[in-house]
Amino acid sequence: MSGGHKACIDSAPRCGKIILHTNRTVQINMNPTLTTPWQNLSALAVETGSTHMRQLFEVDAQRAERYRTKACGILLDYSKNRINDNVMTQLLALADACQLGARRDAMFVGEHFNNTEDRAVLHTALRYQGKEVIRVDGHDVLPEVRAVRERCYAFAQRVRSGEWKGFDGQSICDVVNIGIGGSDLGPLMVCEALKSLASGPRVHFVSNVDSAHIVATLKHLNPATTLFVIASKTFTTIETLTNARTARQWLLDAVGGDESTVAKHFVAVSTNREKVTAFGIDANNMFGFWDWVGGRYSLWSAIGLPIMLAVGPENFDALLGGAYEMDEHFRTAPLAGNLPVLLAMLGIWYVNFLGARSHVIAPYNQTLHRLPAFLQQLDMESNGKGVRRNGERVAYATGPVIWGEPGINGQHAYFQLLHQGTSLIPVDFILALRQTGTLPNHQRTLAASCFAQSAALMRGKDADEVRAELTARGMPEQDIPLAIPHRVFSGNRPSNTLLLDELTPRSLGSLIALYEHKVFVQGVVWDVNSFDQWGVELGKQLASGIEAVLGGATNAGAYDASTQALIACVRELLR
Repeated sequence: MSGGHKACIDSAPRCGKIILHTNRTVQINMNPTLTTPWQNLSALAVETGSTHMRQLFEVDAQRAERYRTKACGILLDYSKNRINDNVMTQLLALADACQLGARRDAMFVGEHFNNTEDRAVLHTALRYQGKEVIRVDGHDVLPEVRAVRERCYAFAQRVRSGEWKGFDGQSICDVVNIGIGGSDLGPLMVCEALKSLASGPRVHFVSNVDSAHIVATLKHLNPATTLFVIASKTFTTIETLTNARTARQWLLDAVGGDESTVAKHFVAVSTNREKVTAFGIDANNMFGFWDWVGGRYSLWSAIGLPIMLAVGPENFDALLGGAYEMDEHFRTAPLAGNLPVLLAMLGIWYVNFLGARSHVIAPYNQTLHRLPAFLQQLDMESNGKGVRRNGERVAYATGPVIWGEPGINGQHAYFQLLHQGTSLIPVDFILALRQTGTLPNHQRTLAASCFAQSAALMRGKDADEVRAELTARGMPEQDIPLAIPHRVFSGNRPSNTLLLDELTPRSLGSLIALYEHKVFVQGVVWDVNSFDQWGVELGKQLASGIEAVLGGATNAGAYDASTQALIACVRELLR
C-alpha cells in the first residue's frame, strides 16, 4: 500500500485472534503499459505468440504436468495455452509490478477499494470463517453479517418445515424470487447448479419486466401456497417493483383485496424499511445487506435467501465454506500456483498481447447451464471500463466479451466459430467429474466430449492429415484439393480445463470465488475500478423519462429524431 495507508494488525496471542482494520482508502495508480514486464510481454508476443501448441507439446514431455495446479477441489490444466516459461514468468511479474499483493490485502481488510463510490469491497466477509475481526471505518462487520444470516436461516427453516403458513393456513409449496441483475443471476445459477439437492419448496425466478415472464411463472401456481421474495436493495428498481406489484395484485385478486394477506406471502431482501413496509411487508421479514456488497457479488448475503429455501441452511453453509477456502488460497498461495492469478494473467496475455476480444465459458454439466450468464455479468460489469481508477482514459484493451452455453450443446452450435473462425477466442472448459444423480455411461460420454474439444482446438488438423483421411475414405483424387481447405483445422486455439472432483455446494462456492478473484486480478492489472457500474445508469435514467412520454405525461421533443419516431410508433399502438 502507498501513502502509509496500511492495515492495522493487533495481535492477541492468547486466543489467536487477529484484528484487521484500515484507516483510509488505498490509492495505488499504476499504468501497466509503463512496466518492464508489459514491455517484455509485448516482445514475447511477437517472438512466440504464434508458435503452435502442437510443437510446444512435442518438445516438452512434461508440459501437461508443469502447467497444472490444484486447490479447493479444482484442478486447473492450463497447458493448452500459447505460453512458455518466459511468458508465464513475465505475466506473474506484471501482476507483481501492478502491486497485486497490496491491492488484494487492501480489499480483504476493508479499505474503500471502490474509490468512485468511496466504499469498501467485502463480499469475502460474507463467507469469512476465520478468527479475525474485520472492520470497515472502525466498525466490526462480522457480528452483523452473522446475525442477518441466522435470521435468514431461521426464516428458511420455518418455510421449509411447513411452519410458515399462507392466508388460508396452508404451507408454502412455491417461492418466486423477483429481482434483476445480481439479485437474480447469482441465486438462479446456484439453485440450478444444486438442483439435485433441492429439498424445500420449488423456487422460481422472475426478472424480465416483459409481462410474459411473470404471467408464465404465476400461471400454474396457487396464491395460497406461494411466497414471494422481493430482492431490491433500494426497493426502487423499476423492473423489480413492476413485477412485484403485479404479483401483489395477483395475490389480492385471489383473496378479495384483503391487504393483510400481503405480509403472509411477501418478504423482502432490501435496506429500505420505509418502502418495504409501505408495500405491505412486515419489517421483521426484511433481510438487509450492506453498501460494501455489490450486486454481482451478493449471492453470499441475504440475496441468497432463495438458495437457503431450496437446498437448506446446511448446504448454504457449505457453499460459503467453499468460497472461504478459495479466498484463503487466493490470499496465501504463491502467484505461480494461485488459481485466480493464473486464470487472470492468461486472460491478460490474450486480451492485451494476442488480440483476443472475447472469452467463452463452456460448462459441460447441464446443471451449470446458467454459469456463463452469471459470469458474463460478473466479468463485463466489473471490468467493462474505459477509464483508469484515477479517471484517465485507458490506452489498452480491458474486459473482453464473456459468452457461452453448455459445451455439449455448443459443440453443435458455436464451436464451429471456435474451431475454424477468424477470431482468437480462448475457452474455459468446466467439468465436474461426479455429481449427485448422474449416470456412469452418460458421464463417460460427457468427459470424452469435453476433453476431445480442448484437444481438437489445440492440435487442429493439417492439409496432409485431411488428404490422408479423404484418400482412405475413397474420395476421387480430383475432388480432394477442393475438399481439403474446408476440412483443415488450424488448431493453436487456447483453452483452460477446470476439473471439479465433484459438483457439491462446497466446490461450487470455490468455483464462483475463483472467478470473482480472477476478475479482481484483471481489474488490478488494468487499473480499473471493478466494483462500480456507472455504465448501467444512463439507460435507466432515459428509460424513466421515455416511460413518462409513452404515458403522455411530457413532450417527446427532448429526444433525438430516431427515439421520437419510435415513441410515436408505440403511442400509436397503445391508443
